[in-house]
Amino acid sequence: MLVKDKMHSPVTVLPLTATLGEAFAIFEAQGFRHLPVVDQGRVVGILSDRDLHFATSALCASPQGAEAPVTLAMSPHVLTADPLDPVEDAARIMREHKIGCLPVMDGSELVGILTGMDLLDALVSLTGVTKPSSRMEVALADQPGELARLTAFLADRHVNIHSILTSPDPNGSVRTVLRLDSNQIRPLADAMRAANFEILWPVPKPWPH
Repeated sequence: MLVKDKMHSPVTVLPLTATLGEAFAIFEAQGFRHLPVVDQGRVVGILSDRDLHFATSALCASPQGAEAPVTLAMSPHVLTADPLDPVEDAARIMREHKIGCLPVMDGSELVGILTGMDLLDALVSLTGVTKPSSRMEVALADQPGELARLTAFLADRHVNIHSILTSPDPNGSVRTVLRLDSNQIRPLADAMRAANFEILWPVPKPWPH
């Protein structure tokens, strides 16, 4: 999944000549959390709702506070994404720099904006939870052929895989989370345990006493 698949476009922007009062009115009316600030089509800053509220609170005692320039509140350090960047790369940049959005640039043209909520939407899509499915979590050995063994086992039982996500586990294995087109997930998990797969979810039901 690429940034262009989840970004918002077209983008509402603030001109560099905007005042804090004008910016506040736009944020309140539209419910924005971030807006790019542009000067003759060039992105020169990012204004967040939090920075705007801090600035307007600090200036509220002044009758001229609303007329203060937006440059007083915006961040001039702008990180951007390309439409063809993978969404996971954009998520890594936003996490590393603790920012809530990335303007999306196609060369010098602003073509979209990607926010944290857009990344959550991407995660929901990638996990396959929007389709009727069952969740399974398997610990695989970190070695070639293990994922193929898992998918072959499921294919032999005509179980369709909606999504696969993996992450390294501190113990050296690979946590593998699957969304499967099956409503018989516990019998399937039992069969996989019998085939020497380590199933983390669903957990086995305790035997009745």
